[in-house]
Amino acid sequence: MEITKELRFQKDRLLEYFRNRSNEILSELALQFSASDFKKKASAFNKEIIKSKDNLLSILIETARNERWTNREILECVLMITYTNDVVMLESRNSVWEYEYMAFSRRVGELWEPFCKLCFNYPLTNIRLFVPPLFSEVKQNLTTEINTYIDGLKIKSDEKKQLKKYYDKVWNLVTSGEIQLECDLHFTDGKKKYIVDFKSGFGSNEKGNTNRLLLVGSIYRNIEVEDYQCMIFVRSTENNHYLTTLQNSGVWDTSCGVNTYNKIHHFTGFDIHFWIESNIDWMKDFSPEMRESVTNNNLQNYLIW
Repeated sequence: MEITKELRFQKDRLLEYFRNRSNEILSELALQFSASDFKKKASAFNKEIIKSKDNLLSILIETARNERWTNREILECVLMITYTNDVVMLESRNSVWEYEYMAFSRRVGELWEPFCKLCFNYPLTNIRLFVPPLFSEVKQNLTTEINTYIDGLKIKSDEKKQLKKYYDKVWNLVTSGEIQLECDLHFTDGKKKYIVDFKSGFGSNEKGNTNRLLLVGSIYRNIEVEDYQCMIFVRSTENNHYLTTLQNSGVWDTSCGVNTYNKIHHFTGFDIHFWIESNIDWMKDFSPEMRESVTNNNLQNYLIW
């Protein structure tokens, strides 16, 4: 396949490429797995088709660097490659192991986050990614800060030791180990640092994740040496009280549906909602067999991005 800027407009060509590659992979896997090993075969297929996409992207990025493409040209090519690969991956996985609604909904939701994050990898603005802090570093800095404050108090030495002991007890109540401060995305505009957690939607089993986000967000808000803003980008507009809890916490700035796309547009300069509306049509782009399966199992509603 020839790599040019025109790939961003060549959906059908990319679909054909990935379908041909899919047939090759499935032929190879047929020699390794029996019909009863469909779960292992499906897993192996996903890894191989993603590898095929990554190989194509690596060549594209190298070509773009040599030919000095703009970030818009790179991003639009990467989005089209990613989407067409996702279409074929869903099709072929379904041919090996037919989706039921829970697995299909979860999988389509999982594909949404990395797709949106591509806009931050090739932004049209001056934002850049940064490495999030380690919890151990934050804890040490906060401990040093409070110890310095206590040491400056005009109280007895034993009282200072007791205060530090109580402070350590509070940390032990908060956590018995390390807290994962790394979220889905971390970027800065040079003035403020942004922490982003992507969610396809908030369902009935989000209590643990909600509590973690409240803790992580509170820690970021208390890092005084940096100006952090914590944001949650949600795909679905139909959510539950767990999202409401985060919205009312004063810690996380939340957005859903089109508002999420507007935020991505604001920070990256790329109108991802317009691109999705103009290029993504799952049912039209699926193979006839996949369209029939989606229709028969009433899975269309899970394809709304």
